[in-house]
Amino acid sequence: MTDAADLVLTNAEVHPLTDPDETAEAVAVRDGEIVRVGSTYEIDFLTGVDTRTLDLDGRVLLPGFVDAHTHMEALGKRLVHADLADATSPDEAVSLLAERADELDDGETDREWVLGFGYDESAWDESRYLDRTDLDRVSTDHPVVAFREDMHTASVNGVALDRLGDRLPREDVRTENGDPTGVLVEDALGPVREATAPGRAATRDLLVAAQEHANELGVTGVHDMVRGSHAPRVYRDLDSAGELTLRVRINYWSDHLDAAIETGLTTNHGSEFVRTGAIKTFTDGSIGARTAKLTEPYADAGTVDGENRNDEGTGQWVVPPAELHELVERADDAGFQVTAHAIGDRAVEEVLAAYAATDDPGGARHRIEHAELPFDGAIDRFAALDAVASVQPNFLKWADEGGLYDTKLGDNRRKRSNPFRELRDAGVRLAFGSDCMPLDPLLGVHHAVNAPADAQRLPVTDALRAYTCGAAYAGFDEDRLGTIESGKRADLVALDRSPWDHSDDIAAIDVATTIVDGEIVHDTR
Repeated sequence: MTDAADLVLTNAEVHPLTDPDETAEAVAVRDGEIVRVGSTYEIDFLTGVDTRTLDLDGRVLLPGFVDAHTHMEALGKRLVHADLADATSPDEAVSLLAERADELDDGETDREWVLGFGYDESAWDESRYLDRTDLDRVSTDHPVVAFREDMHTASVNGVALDRLGDRLPREDVRTENGDPTGVLVEDALGPVREATAPGRAATRDLLVAAQEHANELGVTGVHDMVRGSHAPRVYRDLDSAGELTLRVRINYWSDHLDAAIETGLTTNHGSEFVRTGAIKTFTDGSIGARTAKLTEPYADAGTVDGENRNDEGTGQWVVPPAELHELVERADDAGFQVTAHAIGDRAVEEVLAAYAATDDPGGARHRIEHAELPFDGAIDRFAALDAVASVQPNFLKWADEGGLYDTKLGDNRRKRSNPFRELRDAGVRLAFGSDCMPLDPLLGVHHAVNAPADAQRLPVTDALRAYTCGAAYAGFDEDRLGTIESGKRADLVALDRSPWDHSDDIAAIDVATTIVDGEIVHDTR
């Protein structure tokens, strides 16, 4: 006799995503594992006295979303500190920061730094970075920092500049007429992060807040990019206490490689909920900061805040090619997957060359994060190496005419950016993530389905697969996650409306229920 299920989800429109046209009505779960997918009649046989039954009232049931590129601590900071993502002007961003400064002055927190996260000047009529003058309006007593959403640019006030002093590398401090403007890029953000880093208890608070937010958006797993943080210990503490409500793959920054090797870690080491992922490295910067490494100059090349800091207007190397090649070789030899941030076409080419020099790049599932501009044969090389394109469909918000890509790259490169359909057609494995800009899978799916250029646009099913089984594959998890079928873990999300029936408005679809390992972690029904 077959044992009864612990949980039955019925009266649903189930899309297992194993086959584009396959659907079902109900799912049975036992001990956190999917044991049957089929009709209501079939699943009824697994209903026992103690079975919990969820009537989804016709809602769409999908595999849980796996975000293949997150920064959970940074997400928590946006939830706890000043969230600048919705600011529509420099003045509004300053106002939000001033509210945060008032909280500090009122003694509601013992933190001294006034922190804001997520501003995007490209969406403002007055399209410019926040600067020292703006942030001096927030406070002349507290150090103030406002991070641009790409985390490659930060703006600081005079108190922060004085506090950080000679720790800031001069080449990454923007100046005007020889004076610092308060705009910092790339390596200059390192001392800022160190000065504002939370302790272990505060990190726990940030990650718990981020986890709750992720669950509300249907996220059941994340690949978290971690550097110089208490997060690895906190995740394991939460796992031991049974308080993790999403699965975490920790992608360690390259400066952790020696420690990871010495402690015997390798990719996939860990538990059901916390596993070691890849070794992460940069190559270049970002398009918004004009530091992504391009072959041809930026469309608005020339000066940056009064000084030309870019190499002939083509961006800059954050990690030089020789150092990149050495790192990839060491990490690969030690049994680690490698994931390299590469945005500009020149950077993408260099990463692919480094992967090609390894013995089995496809078997290692080496990844390129972002890959916004894979030009001139790079897509074919991607496919030949079987490398994973870990890409962010929400970045397509910058791809409209007159948007950030248009301004920085020009019309031709704008239309060729983020070519998800071309990557898919070439057989490249797509893994979708958000980079927490913002963390919202349905927003990303919406952008991929409704992208402005044909080369960027995906059908609904393909976009959803990139955020489920594609991201699972990028984390060696395709045997346990990413689809709804017997033997997989019961990580599921129920949507109030069908993304197929409402393909022009996917971002507005609400998440009704999120289930992780058979446990309901979010429910608004």
